[in-house]
Amino acid sequence: MNYLRRRLSDSSFVANLPNGYMMDLQRPSSSTSSPASPATERRQPPAQPPQAQPQPQAQTSSPSPGGFLSSFSSVVKTAQIASAVQAKAAAHAEPAATAAPPPKPVIRKPKVLLVIDDPHTDWAKYFRGKKLNGEYDIRVEQAEFSEINLASYVNTGCMVDMQVTRGGTKVVRSFKPDFVLIRQHAYSMTPGEDFRSLVIGLQYGGVPSVNSLSSIYNFCSKPWVFSHMIKLFHTLGPEKFPLNEQTFYPNHAQMLPTPTFPVVVKLGHAHAGVGKIKVENASDFQDITSVVALAKTYATAEPFVDSKYDIRIQKIGNNYKAYMRTSISGNWKANTGSAMLEQIAMTDRYRLWVDSCAEMFGGLDICAVKAVHGKDGNDYIIEVMDSSMPLIGEHVEEDRQLITDLVVNKMTTVLLGVTSPQPASAKAQPGTQTTQPRRAQGGPRSASGSPSKSSQGSPQRARSANTSPSQAFQPGPIPASASGGGSQKQPPQLNKSQSLTNAFTETLRGSTTDDEAKAETIRSLRQSFASLFSD
Repeated sequence: MNYLRRRLSDSSFVANLPNGYMMDLQRPSSSTSSPASPATERRQPPAQPPQAQPQPQAQTSSPSPGGFLSSFSSVVKTAQIASAVQAKAAAHAEPAATAAPPPKPVIRKPKVLLVIDDPHTDWAKYFRGKKLNGEYDIRVEQAEFSEINLASYVNTGCMVDMQVTRGGTKVVRSFKPDFVLIRQHAYSMTPGEDFRSLVIGLQYGGVPSVNSLSSIYNFCSKPWVFSHMIKLFHTLGPEKFPLNEQTFYPNHAQMLPTPTFPVVVKLGHAHAGVGKIKVENASDFQDITSVVALAKTYATAEPFVDSKYDIRIQKIGNNYKAYMRTSISGNWKANTGSAMLEQIAMTDRYRLWVDSCAEMFGGLDICAVKAVHGKDGNDYIIEVMDSSMPLIGEHVEEDRQLITDLVVNKMTTVLLGVTSPQPASAKAQPGTQTTQPRRAQGGPRSASGSPSKSSQGSPQRARSANTSPSQAFQPGPIPASASGGGSQKQPPQLNKSQSLTNAFTETLRGSTTDDEAKAETIRSLRQSFASLFSD
């Protein structure tokens, strides 16, 4: 303080100070909270009486230390206010600068779906416009087993080389599949049609699929699949799961004549009616044994069932359908020659069959059960098919769309870890979506409900396993307009194929002799076919 007093008492030091700088020293200490800057003091000189001007001379000799420090605090506050204003302005300008350029769209690489199927079905059109979780497009690469080759690695996965001919042009592509849909048999006893190595390569590369690759590999041997059906037979019992009896021979040396004939002998991995022979007696059985010896394969033998019709129950995801196939040409194989196919109602018994088989090999998303309804009134389950099953009936397009939706949901779950929402019908009653037979004037319709509800909705179609087609498709009562009674009404779900079946079965039932039955059958079939194609 003594130093400041000495400096302020020096007249030359005070003379060199800026104008108005000593004005703060003349103010009382209470006014230090809002000092005025020297520039303000110069612009607005204080209006003081003339007699008060000599006072700075007296004040300089004894300046107030509080007024002197207040000038420094005013400078510091001014600098702080200026920096705060600049920071606030920069903060407002920064969001405006960042929001000015539009964000760049995120380009996501499409997921590659490998479909192994024949070229007759173009799966690309069914997946066109489909997205995984609304983000990823699906690029479909379709080829047959014979057109692809692959190599799998531990770190990089599976790389597929595809050589296909499209429109006379050979196309060669290499890609890494993210998912695979297999719609072809991976193994056949025909030379050059053993593609189990490709299934192993896809499994080695960790490629997810529908159905699972482990189940595809297991289905490369029919007796191996039948052995798992035997487990279901022992678990559920013959009443709930009526499996046809079958004998397995690992080679021809063990093939001994069975006590009952006729029998059906199946050579190796026989499917689609190939490699199946009906044997009438023991001598024919010995001849077949020599054929098995030349083929160097295993064989199975099962009792021949004199069938009225074949039954097929298919399951695609949560959708169920049941079909009945009746041979017209008289061949013991219903899938050979002329046959009549029509859809029937699902029952609890049929649903139990296909649901039980769908649990094999860790679960089957797509499968079908084939059975034979014999003339003795009993059912016999003979085979299970996987995702390579052929699509039949009037709902082929609907079934392909169901497979498409199933694959999209699986890809979303496996590749993105997101569970896709199920349709409303599946949410209401999961696992019970059933496509009922067609109406008389309408197209195909899908009804979601329990088996009991479907049976109540169409009493003429719902039948047990021991009923004949004539009982299942019995004609309805005569309409009131024709009979005059107002209490009877004709069911609306009777179509032309049912009328054909009714005419066929009712004629056989009402005939007295075989000749008359055949004649009446031919006439009824002619009339029914004529009415069927008259429209």
